[in-house]
Amino acid sequence: MKTYSKLLFCLLLFWAMSCEDAQVKKNITTYTNVWDGIINDGNLDLINDTHFDTKITMVSSPKNVVGIEDFKAYYSNFITGFSEREFTIEDIFGDGDQLVKNWRFKGNHTGEFFGMPASGKIVDLTGVTIAKMKDGKIIQEQDFMDNMVFMSQMGIDPFLNPNNVNLLRQLYNDFANGNIEAVGAVMDENLVWNEAENFPLADGNPYKGFKAVLDGVFSRIMSEWEYWNLTDLEFHEMTNNKVLVEGRYDAKYKKNGAKLNLQMAHLWTLKDGKIISFQQYADTKGIADVMSK
Repeated sequence: MKTYSKLLFCLLLFWAMSCEDAQVKKNITTYTNVWDGIINDGNLDLINDTHFDTKITMVSSPKNVVGIEDFKAYYSNFITGFSEREFTIEDIFGDGDQLVKNWRFKGNHTGEFFGMPASGKIVDLTGVTIAKMKDGKIIQEQDFMDNMVFMSQMGIDPFLNPNNVNLLRQLYNDFANGNIEAVGAVMDENLVWNEAENFPLADGNPYKGFKAVLDGVFSRIMSEWEYWNLTDLEFHEMTNNKVLVEGRYDAKYKKNGAKLNLQMAHLWTLKDGKIISFQQYADTKGIADVMSK
């Protein structure tokens, strides 16, 4: 009797293990086919409630991507951002409803990718994904890869923040449109502002806080100059949250009607989406000559 019981137990254990093994194989097949179609074929419609749980979650920082529509929107960046895509699952294995895959992705960065303009560069990177399945559907994913390598392959300095340039482009537009309130909104409360040495408005250096800049710089420009425009602007993103803006001053002095058209450069430093310092560089002699005519 004991021998029979042991044999029955072994058979049941073998059957359970076989069933579990069969489910893992089915999960792997489903998972592999779905991602092959999404990335290689560019078929985003495969991200649906047939293949993904409605609560599908991409574990990421600083915020998880949750739900089928947001998950689809996330991966649409890869489809629109890269042509000649080649996604290969180098190895994949599972334990129960958990899968681990080692993958390789190649592509040509010919489109916008999460707001980053096309670079035309080829990327070739590897990574690992831990995935979870539920009732035969993908319910969770978490990618592990070297993002610094990824960005550098696209020609992007990982220590740069493209939002800084966007913020400053908007600032110059707001200044040109006379929206001083919007200009002030992006200034840190501890802002330090320096006009170029020997510039007529440098007498208040360093200006501390936006109100000081408004009273000592902007208000004086508006009262003393008929117009003061900034043209031919070029934005150069730098490391350490700095942005250099080159361009020209195009202005007309009220007292004598004299005009100036001079080169200038502005060096901005930002932190957490706010401007913390400003340094002007300009042909101060040229400005003085215009004012003394």
